[in-house]
Amino acid sequence: MNETVIFIVKAITDIYATVLLVRLLLQLVGANVYNPISQSILKVCAPVVNPLHRVLPAVGRFNTAALVAAILVKWCFYVLLATLGAIPFAVIFAYLAVAAFDLFRVLIEIYFWGIFILVIFSWVGTTPHPVVVLVSQVIEPYLGLFRKHIPPIGMIDISPMVAIFTLMIIRAQLLPIIAGFIRPLLS
Repeated sequence: MNETVIFIVKAITDIYATVLLVRLLLQLVGANVYNPISQSILKVCAPVVNPLHRVLPAVGRFNTAALVAAILVKWCFYVLLATLGAIPFAVIFAYLAVAAFDLFRVLIEIYFWGIFILVIFSWVGTTPHPVVVLVSQVIEPYLGLFRKHIPPIGMIDISPMVAIFTLMIIRAQLLPIIAGFIRPLLS
């Protein structure tokens, strides 16, 4: 299989796993299910998540089926690579940890860019678009942790900046440590 097809398959699996992760976040924060974007995400994820619900019930608002589905979708790409001989098939189950790590990295990116979207729309001050409302519902619990401890300076709220710096530190310091634990499993 040529590199273009592999790139396309990776892009499709990455996008779908990200949508599954967003579905998990939407349910976790209790986002508005009547938002048109939520409806679309729920419909796109239903063929994979609904059958898994029979085996993996939700724990409160935490949708274990959506999380497992996201990890398995990411892992399917590595199974394809192993089938093609690009990675050793003997360590394919170790790539489940790689898939979970990839999703953790995507989660950080979702929050990172979600904060930027909220900050930019707070400057523009237009009528909230359904996407912005949904992003706000997902990101606000994270931002709330910082807003609770960091008061505004006059009219300026610096808590989003501290939240972004925290994500940058996690990305720069914690992710390499986790990757260091996973790397030996792949050999």
